[in-house]
Amino acid sequence: MNVDALDLSILGPALVAGLLVLATHVPLGQEVLGRGIIFIDLAVAQISRLGVIAAERLDLHLAGFGVQIAAGGAAIAGALLLTWTERRFRDVQEALIGILFVLAATGSILLLAGDPHGGEQLRDLLVGQILWVEFGTLLPVAVLYALVLAVWFGARERLGRAGFYLLFAVTVTASVQLVGVYLVFASLIVPAVATRRLPPERKLPVAYTLGAIGYAVGLALSALFDLPTGAMIVWVLAGLGAAVLGIAGQPR
Repeated sequence: MNVDALDLSILGPALVAGLLVLATHVPLGQEVLGRGIIFIDLAVAQISRLGVIAAERLDLHLAGFGVQIAAGGAAIAGALLLTWTERRFRDVQEALIGILFVLAATGSILLLAGDPHGGEQLRDLLVGQILWVEFGTLLPVAVLYALVLAVWFGARERLGRAGFYLLFAVTVTASVQLVGVYLVFASLIVPAVATRRLPPERKLPVAYTLGAIGYAVGLALSALFDLPTGAMIVWVLAGLGAAVLGIAGQPR
């Protein structure tokens, strides 16, 4: 155990990044669970990354904001496709989302087959680089998430099918750049599942609290024991989620 590793200059920005992700993913996760499209974030995340990899393979030399354009453009295209499939094939939408995820994931593998750094890029996509986050890079994300929350809580009923998918695509694209696919999925689904049996007025407060504690404890444990940060946070979130689900499911 290395107590000196609890460096707030590193863990502080990472925790803020996690809290920002939770701010949008907790309410969106409850909607995803209600719609029964659990794996949509994995599919959209893979599609956004596929867009970046494809642009790089075309020698477009993306950097900075260009990466976000490529990722966002691909994610929006995927969202529009999922909007169409939900309209035409609603009964098998979850299966189509899974197929799209597999195609995007394997497409990335094929495009990176000749790249000596391909394995590293795929790992970064999945586990993220949350410990490398700096406060300066979080301001644009915070502004974006504030707009997402304003739209979600202010105009959710008027979004419609396409509006939801587009809003979701933009949000997940930004989140994957911060924390990786695994943490995006855990932040979206674990709090939603853990609180699904609670009264409606308690779901959001408990889900936010669960997520915040999960990120804080996961970051601390990963630093103390020198373990992969994203993986540790996922396990802590899952453990807390199981505890909340067990308590909430007890007869009263």
